Amino acid sequence: MNTSENLPLDEQFVIGVDYGTLSGRAVAVRVSDGAEIGSGVFEYPHAVVSDRLPGSGQRLPADWALQVPNDYRDVLRNAVPAAVADAGINPEHVVGIATDFTACTMVPTTADGTPLNELERFADRPHAFVKLWRHHAAQPQADRINQLAEERGESWLPRYGGLISSEWEFAKGLQLLEEDPEVYGAMDHWVEAADWIVWQLCGKYVRNACTAGYKGIYQDGKYPSEDFLAALNPEFKGFVSEKLEHTIGRLGDAAGYLTEEAAAWTGLPAGIAVAVGNVDAHVSAPAANAVEPGQLVAIMGTSTCHVMNGDVLREVPGMCGVVDGGIVDGLWGYEAGQSGVGDIFGWFTKNGVPPEYHQAAKDKGLGIHEYLTELAEKQAIGEHGLIALDWHSGNRSVLVDHELSGVVVGQTLATKPEDTYRALLEATAFGTRTIVDAFRDSGVPVKEFIVAGGLLKNKFLMQVYADITGLQLSTIGSEQGPALGSAIHAAVAAGKYKDIREAAASMAAAPGAVYTPIPENAAAYEVLFQEYKALHDYFGRGTNNVMHRLKAIQRAAIQGSANGATVLEGATA
Repeated sequence: MNTSENLPLDEQFVIGVDYGTLSGRAVAVRVSDGAEIGSGVFEYPHAVVSDRLPGSGQRLPADWALQVPNDYRDVLRNAVPAAVADAGINPEHVVGIATDFTACTMVPTTADGTPLNELERFADRPHAFVKLWRHHAAQPQADRINQLAEERGESWLPRYGGLISSEWEFAKGLQLLEEDPEVYGAMDHWVEAADWIVWQLCGKYVRNACTAGYKGIYQDGKYPSEDFLAALNPEFKGFVSEKLEHTIGRLGDAAGYLTEEAAAWTGLPAGIAVAVGNVDAHVSAPAANAVEPGQLVAIMGTSTCHVMNGDVLREVPGMCGVVDGGIVDGLWGYEAGQSGVGDIFGWFTKNGVPPEYHQAAKDKGLGIHEYLTELAEKQAIGEHGLIALDWHSGNRSVLVDHELSGVVVGQTLATKPEDTYRALLEATAFGTRTIVDAFRDSGVPVKEFIVAGGLLKNKFLMQVYADITGLQLSTIGSEQGPALGSAIHAAVAAGKYKDIREAAASMAAAPGAVYTPIPENAAAYEVLFQEYKALHDYFGRGTNNVMHRLKAIQRAAIQGSANGATVLEGATA
C-alpha cells in the first residue's frame, strides 16, 4: 500500500501518459481538482518508420508505418520523471498511473510480452515491428474481410458502419500471416500497444475494452467466428483463440500494480495502481467532461478522432464503431475519424512551401504554420479558387478506404502557398462536417462540438470548423487533453472516485475558448461544401477509381525498383 493513501486528496497525485504518433507526453495531476502541475515530453528516437527498417536499412513497401517498441519504454524512463520533477512533488505522493495510446497500433510478442523485433532472428523482419495506426498496407486484406462479411451477413458489420478498416487488428493480422507466416507462427500474442505498455508497467497482460470493441471486432461478448476466419484463410482460423483473445479489463479499473522494474524506470513508488489501457481519443472525453449523449469530442492532432456517447444504438454509415460502454459505462460510445489532419498541414509545409516563406516566417518570429495562417486568414472565403480532398492519408470516415489519396482542384500559375494551405485547412473541416452529417442523418444528433488536442491553438482553424459545421465550437482548457483524461482514469483505478463520471466532474479541464458560427461565413462555405461533396462522391464512391489504379501503379513501380526491374508489369491491375 502506498504511504500517501492517508493524505488528503489535494496532496495526492496521479500521472497520465499520452502516447502519440511522434512522442509521449506525461502530466502530473492533482487528484482533488485535476490541476495539471507538471509535464514532460519525450520524442521517439525512431519516430515513424515508413521508408527503411532500422538497422538493416531494408526498404519498406508503400503505405507501411512501423515503430520501435523500446521508444515507448523510453517515454516512461524520461517523460514521467520529467513531469514529476516539473511538478516539484514528492513521488511518494503519487497514487496511480494511466496511459493512452494511438490505435490501432499493434505489437507482435512472445508469451512474456517481448516484441518480436527484439529477438535477434527477427530484427530485420518488418512484420516483427510495431504496426502503427497509420500502417495502411493491409487494405487488400480489409477489402476481403468486408466483402466476406457482407456476403455472409455478419451481424457485427453494421456496428462498424458497414466497413472494417485496414488500420485495425484483423486486417493487419491477416496481412502478417499471409506475408510472413514464420513471424506469425512465432507470435504468441497480437497486442494493442495500449495494452502492451500497461503490461510493461504492471507485469500483467489485460486487454482493454475500448480497443477490443472498436479495433478488435468484439461485440456482444464475442469475436468473429472461426468459420468466418477460416473462410478468409484456413491458416487464420485460430487467430482469435491462439493470438488475440485475452482477459478484458473495464475502463477505469486497475490492471495491476507498478512493478519494481517499472518503478525504477519512472521514479514512482512500486505498488501504485496501473489503470487498464485506453485510446487517446476516447480517454479525452472525460477530460472535457463530455460524458453525456450528444457531446462530440474531436481530438485534433496528426489525425482527428471523433468520439461521442449516445443513449441509443444506431447504424451510422462509415463510422469506426459503436461499442457498449466504449467511453463510459451505461452509454453507447460512437467513434469516427479522419486519418490525416495535422499530418497534411505538416506535409505541405515541408514539401510545398518555398524557402523564402520559411525565411519570412523566421524574420517575423513565427513558425511556418503561424505565418501561413496569418496570410490565409486575410482572404475572403473562396478567394483562392480551390477545393481540396483531405485524403492524403486515406479516408477513415465515412468511406473507410485507405487507397484514396489527396486532391487539390483549381490550381493555376497564380496559386500561392497560402492559398493551398487554406484549402487544406478547409478540406479537413469539410471532412468533419461530412461525419457530423452522417451521425445526424442516422439519428445520433450532435448537440455540442468540443475540440481537444494540439490544433486547438490555431484560432483561425477553429473558426473555420465552426463556420463549416454550423456548430458552436468549444475547446477544452488543457493542451494535454488525452494525458489529463488518462490521469482521470488513474484516479478511478486508485479508488479515489467511484467511476469516470464522478472523477470527470471534479478533475475535467475548465472550458476554453468558444467559437460561434458567423452566418455570412457559413453561407459562403455551404457553396464550397457542395463542391467538396461532389468531388468526395466522384472519387470516393466508385464513379472514378483512378486513385486505386494509381496506388497499384505505385506498388508495381516500387516493387520493380526493389527487384532491379526496368519494365513494370501489372501496373494497371
